[in-house]
Amino acid sequence: MNSTTPRSAAFLDRDGVLNEDSGYAYRPDQIKWIAGAKEAVRFLNEANYYVFVVTNQTGISRNLYTESDVQDLHLWMNAELSTSGAHIDDFRYSPFHPDYDDGRFRSLAHWRKPSAGMIFDLMQHWPIKRQGSFMIGDRSTDIEAAQAATIPGFLFKDEDLLKFLKNIISQLA
Repeated sequence: MNSTTPRSAAFLDRDGVLNEDSGYAYRPDQIKWIAGAKEAVRFLNEANYYVFVVTNQTGISRNLYTESDVQDLHLWMNAELSTSGAHIDDFRYSPFHPDYDDGRFRSLAHWRKPSAGMIFDLMQHWPIKRQGSFMIGDRSTDIEAAQAATIPGFLFKDEDLLKFLKNIISQLA
C-alpha cells in the first residue's frame, strides 16, 4: 500500500473541507462534496502527494454512531473519489471527546485536534517528507494541529477546494 520513497503529504480535515459540515455525518446520504474537492484530491494524487484525512469524530463517543460507521463511510468516500480518478491514501479519526469520556477512547486523547496525534501516527506509518507537507482545515483546531506537527496549516473558508489548493501549492513552491 505505501511505497518506501518519501513524499510530501496533504493532511485534510474531512467535514468542512472535503464535504459540507452537516453535523455528525456518518452515512453516504449525509455527504455533499465541497465544490472542487474530488478534483483537488486528484490534483494532489497526480502531483505525487500522499493524501490523508485527519478528522475528529466525537459522534462516536457521544454514541450517535459507531467506529464501523465511520470506517464504512470512508470506504464509500474513497469509492466515490475513484470515479473521479482520485483516492485518499489513509484515514485517521479521533473518537475521543473529554466531555463524553467513558474510558473507551482515553488512550486516543492525544489524537484529538488541536493535538497532532493523528498526523504523527501517519508520519510513523508512511514515508512522509515534512518538507512540502501541509494541512488544510476549516477550524482553528486544525491549524493548531498542523503547528503542533510543525507543518504549515491553511484555513479553508472558500467555496472551491481545488482553487484554494492550487493557491497553496503555488505558495509552497
